Amino acid sequence: MRRVVAGVFVSLDGVMQAPGGPEEDPTGGFKFGGWTVPYWDDAMDASLGEVFSQPFDLLLGRRTYDIFAAHWPYIESDPSKSTFDAANAQVAETFNRVTKYVATHAPETLTWKNTQWLGKDVADAVHALKKQEGPVLLVQGSGELLQTLLANQLVDELRLFIYPVLLGRGKRLFGPGLAPGALKLTKSAVAPTGVVIATYERAGEVKAGSFALEKPTEAELARREKLSSGG
Repeated sequence: MRRVVAGVFVSLDGVMQAPGGPEEDPTGGFKFGGWTVPYWDDAMDASLGEVFSQPFDLLLGRRTYDIFAAHWPYIESDPSKSTFDAANAQVAETFNRVTKYVATHAPETLTWKNTQWLGKDVADAVHALKKQEGPVLLVQGSGELLQTLLANQLVDELRLFIYPVLLGRGKRLFGPGLAPGALKLTKSAVAPTGVVIATYERAGEVKAGSFALEKPTEAELARREKLSSGG
């Protein structure tokens, strides 16, 4: 079966909107586009290189698809040109080659080669893809799509790049409708710039316990009564 892996740049307060530049997604009056750029270093390059080193297809929302489609097909591939960058060219070659599965209401406008429409029911389509044999289904960005996948428990692994910045507003990684579940930390590292790189896998249902005294005090019973009555 195929696994869904989400790679997400996220602020410490959970915002994932427009990490790469001011023009990526200024909707809602978001003014901090490009907030990841000051923290980029060789460690980040190495971590992303690891993400892209394994076989994968892309699972994208429409906004992220449009950003990628306007960028990666146009990266210089000729080493003799002054604008050639080997690392970018390698990513571009991979992104252009792999299958892009896209959630959109306008499939007729999907013009990037090797792109397929997920159909009208995204959750059902991804569920069907997961039953197939094939490479990892890698989600990049795609906030709205990711909400759907999380709500339907279709994400097998979260690779979070957690930046030491508070944005206060913007589209968030974990929104309403999130399906409860436990996670297991399988790998972690800290970049010199303070970015925490953490990989989590699903670990079943949420388990709960209590630190309360075995026999609650009168004050505790009064507190509970106050809460139950809306106080």
